[in-house]
Amino acid sequence: MRDVRVTSDGTKFGQDITIGTHRLRADEDADQGGGGTGVGPHELLLGALGACTSMTLRLYAERKGWPLASVHVALTGEAVDGKYAITRAITMVGDLDAEQRQRLLEIADKCPVHRTLTGEVVIQTTAVPDEPDITKR
Repeated sequence: MRDVRVTSDGTKFGQDITIGTHRLRADEDADQGGGGTGVGPHELLLGALGACTSMTLRLYAERKGWPLASVHVALTGEAVDGKYAITRAITMVGDLDAEQRQRLLEIADKCPVHRTLTGEVVIQTTAVPDEPDITKR
């Protein structure tokens, strides 16, 4: 897995995210005090879950030889009673029977990001000395 680098841009919430040769932008909406120049951190999290869900279903259906033409995953998230509640709605396009659709719904819970979010996560945080450009590390 490639390293992820996140650097603040000097605005209140704006962040530049670099993953390998890919670049993303994170920020909060203006109504949350940000500049609205990118997606919010929780939106990135939902996007990761949605992408992983779709990829996992496509891979599983391909291995089984099932006629899954495409997958659409719609996600929302909100803080509820001290927890973060995610709602995931999956649309499977293709000539699938009821058993295949049910099995794919079960497989959705087995995608790696779903397992990470529902499993135990350990985060180790360290401070490093100031450097002019930490993206070169």
